[in-house]
Amino acid sequence: MQLPKEGDYIAIQSYKHDGHLHRTWRDTMVLKTSENEVIGCNDHTLVTEADHRRWVTREPALVYFHRHYWFNIVTMLRENGPSYYCNLATPFVLDQEALKYIDYDLDVKVFPNGEKRLLDVDEYALHAHLWHYSQQIDDILKYSTETLIEWIDQHKGPFSQGYVELWYQRYQELLHHV
Repeated sequence: MQLPKEGDYIAIQSYKHDGHLHRTWRDTMVLKTSENEVIGCNDHTLVTEADHRRWVTREPALVYFHRHYWFNIVTMLRENGPSYYCNLATPFVLDQEALKYIDYDLDVKVFPNGEKRLLDVDEYALHAHLWHYSQQIDDILKYSTETLIEWIDQHKGPFSQGYVELWYQRYQELLHHV
């Protein structure tokens, strides 16, 4: 499949381990694609939950996906500074329909002041038992959480100020030239 080009819009679909569709973001503008990465931006994007509830995102958000890391990163651009929501999840796959990944419940939230919080540990434990996560999945997710925390602490990739400025500016340029 051909990679989407910058300025194209794609859907993003999050699944759970048992294969059911968890959440869909309808329109995310692609800012960069490479063999291993997709960077995008969405703003006031329609989100549909598995139970068919719908809502619209409140602020612009940069999204970062990688083919080799078991996490993705959403950078919410807020008045008081960027806030990050990091999903522990499989590396993405891309097909004609959407960018897709399996969400493994655990999340790391990073507040504008740098505070980090691990979220949904109970949900992870419940689903791990219910859907029989393998020891290998558990080990990969523990290692990936440690890698993610290193990225946060070292201001690497999406956690650098330069990333936010560069990619939000690129979004603004594409938005006004499309």
